Amino acid sequence: MRGTTRGHWLLGLVCLAVACGHAIAAGNETAMGEYQVKAAHLFNFTKFTDWPTSAFTSATAPIVIGIVGEDPFGKTMDEVVRDEVVRERKLTVKRLHADDDLQSCHVLFISRSEKDHVQALVNKLKGHPVLLVGDMNDFAPKGGMVGLVLSNNTVKFEVNQAAAEKAGLQISAKLLKLARIVNN
Repeated sequence: MRGTTRGHWLLGLVCLAVACGHAIAAGNETAMGEYQVKAAHLFNFTKFTDWPTSAFTSATAPIVIGIVGEDPFGKTMDEVVRDEVVRERKLTVKRLHADDDLQSCHVLFISRSEKDHVQALVNKLKGHPVLLVGDMNDFAPKGGMVGLVLSNNTVKFEVNQAAAEKAGLQISAKLLKLARIVNN
């Protein structure tokens, strides 16, 4: 990787850490502030995750961020990824239902509205190169790959690295340094 590109990635990682620490102030922010930070996390996860080539239908296929269940982001997720390119791939956002083709996603955010179906969704996607992200309690320890948790009014994340690796995904060590690592 060229130094300039590495510098941009490192800057993005630093911005991600700063956003986590400062974007949600001392308890008086709206839910949208929380989901703006979470949308930035989803975008940044695309920069720090490697998918197998077989996860894409072509060399120019976009990275698909899916949202299953009620969409807590509103237009925010679309605005965050608008005109962004990661590894020469555009990003696109899809809103989905649990019975849709979820395997066409590269990142799948499982909304809190699906909390009663999380295990079924995790099982449905087991072995498929889809980064599963959720913001429910114990999402990552229960087989999800990245759990976004609100702790002391700050969005932090937990990573189940074993689950990601079983799906053929490689999460950058730079990202793992910022996460709390959990197991099933």
